[in-house]
Amino acid sequence: MKLKQRVVLLAILLVIFIFTKVFLIDNLDTSAANREDQRAFQRMLSGLRVALDPRLEHTLQSPWEIAAQWVVPREVYPEDTPELGAVMHAMTTKKIIKADVGYKGTQLKALLILEGGQKVVFKPKRYARDYIVEGEPYAGYDRHNAEVAAFHLDRILGFRRAPLVVGRFVNLRTEIKPVATEQLLGTFLTVGNNTCFYGKCYYCRETEPACADGDIMEGSVTLWLPDVWPLQKHRHPWGRTYREGKLARWEYDESYCDAVKKTSPYDSGPRLLDIIDTAIFDYLIGNADRHHYESFQDDEGASMLILLDNAK
Repeated sequence: MKLKQRVVLLAILLVIFIFTKVFLIDNLDTSAANREDQRAFQRMLSGLRVALDPRLEHTLQSPWEIAAQWVVPREVYPEDTPELGAVMHAMTTKKIIKADVGYKGTQLKALLILEGGQKVVFKPKRYARDYIVEGEPYAGYDRHNAEVAAFHLDRILGFRRAPLVVGRFVNLRTEIKPVATEQLLGTFLTVGNNTCFYGKCYYCRETEPACADGDIMEGSVTLWLPDVWPLQKHRHPWGRTYREGKLARWEYDESYCDAVKKTSPYDSGPRLLDIIDTAIFDYLIGNADRHHYESFQDDEGASMLILLDNAK
């Protein structure tokens, strides 16, 4: 082989060697990065895992007192919550001592009092999990399992602005009716072999009751926030009009955002950033119905935006 051919061959081999080495190093670096990502992901999963254990590792032996002490202006529960499982276990198992119609609103719910005096909101199952609601993004009933999923998404995102939510099965005949108020009891009826109720709310109708499977009804249970933290309701600055053909100002006014930023409480403090966080949260859960939101009362804009009513 001539010298020139040898030089060309050696050059080609050198280029192949360099590319191979770089490729292997990159692969090793990528593999190492992937392994670290996997470890970080597993650590995150481990931190989010909740065991519904009734044991309390706290000087306070009431799960309700523990949960009440968690609440501060910028979070409903702390990041490190060793008693979280115990509180959620209590929400799923504590005896129901009173049942009443839900608080004012558009959707069917019941207000329950659990043993120990804790208020919770019960939203009944209205749809199978794979049922698709047709129509507008805000159409249909609330989904109880959406409340559960939204609470856990709130934990994953690190917001900690949604009250605790669990799923629970209740026996309407043996657990609810014996302790129900006359107002709630008057909305019970039987459809086929199923016990149903329609409650009291803006859209509640006797013709559209929520029905159990026999007497057993699945639903979500949301922990009521402590009474020492009263709520204040605000109109969402980017809410819908809910009128066909009528646009909200933010849909046509290019200067609207600048106007909002000059208006209290969005002109200072974290509230506008909370609105942005909530927009991302609502996008992820598919909620197109946040026309109002709540914060703690008399907070001068310092309170978080509390993530309530996430079942759309």
